[in-house]
Amino acid sequence: MQLLQIFLLILAWNLTFGAEIPRFTSYDESLILEEDLTQFVMSEKLDGVRGIWNGKALKTRKGNTIQAPKFWLINFPPFVLDGELWLTYNSFEKISSIVRDSIPNEKEWQSITYQIFDVRGICDECTLSERLKRLENYLKNSPNAFVRIIPQIPIQNRKHLMSYYQEILNKGGEGVILRKDSFPKIGYKLKPFTDAECVVRGYTKGKGKNINKIGAIWCEGEVLGEVKYFKIGSGLTDTERINPPRVGAIITYKYQGYTKNNFPRFPIFSRIREGGI
Repeated sequence: MQLLQIFLLILAWNLTFGAEIPRFTSYDESLILEEDLTQFVMSEKLDGVRGIWNGKALKTRKGNTIQAPKFWLINFPPFVLDGELWLTYNSFEKISSIVRDSIPNEKEWQSITYQIFDVRGICDECTLSERLKRLENYLKNSPNAFVRIIPQIPIQNRKHLMSYYQEILNKGGEGVILRKDSFPKIGYKLKPFTDAECVVRGYTKGKGKNINKIGAIWCEGEVLGEVKYFKIGSGLTDTERINPPRVGAIITYKYQGYTKNNFPRFPIFSRIREGGI
């Protein structure tokens, strides 16, 4: 009986989400031949809070319920939506604070849009573009002003990709997502920096202007398949240096490649990544 219950739970998960939530690796020109780029579509990568509508409720990537107001969820479909809860550029902390609230602030939620980059449970054999088109048709009959579809642009060639990438960066965007239209589980992130996560293990003492504050965070994280300990001293505000992320907290940092000893080069603190987001 216990095995049957486990099986039913796994089946329910697969039926609800249709497939494993995709998480993409960093793009490198060597990963896709020039002639194969036309099989991919590109879209802007939005720095919001990941939201998955399972047909009945809105969840975080970790499966925690997001308490969205009832008016905001009007006409949500009976199939799975995957996207970003988004406010505007450089506003991750603000939107994170809004969606964490167990009692939704209706005024603040009026400014949040649900930017959809995938649909599941509506046509699993369709291409990504076809699935999003079906959502578009659904919204024509059952409109919701807060649900937006992120445009998926067919890539013509590498020059087209890089031109679009630069356009996104020029307006303050984070980067570009590439997905294979016929098999959207295959995808890549194109960003000026690479993101990663690590666990806070301690701090160094601040010096000079940072006296009586921390100087850097000691972090433990996996780098190229190996567990490494390294310092992150950039990106911290004065407030964060006085009240840094606690030991054991998971944080996100960004970096530019690796040193000759395979440590992250120029690691910069971004944010705390725990708490269900």
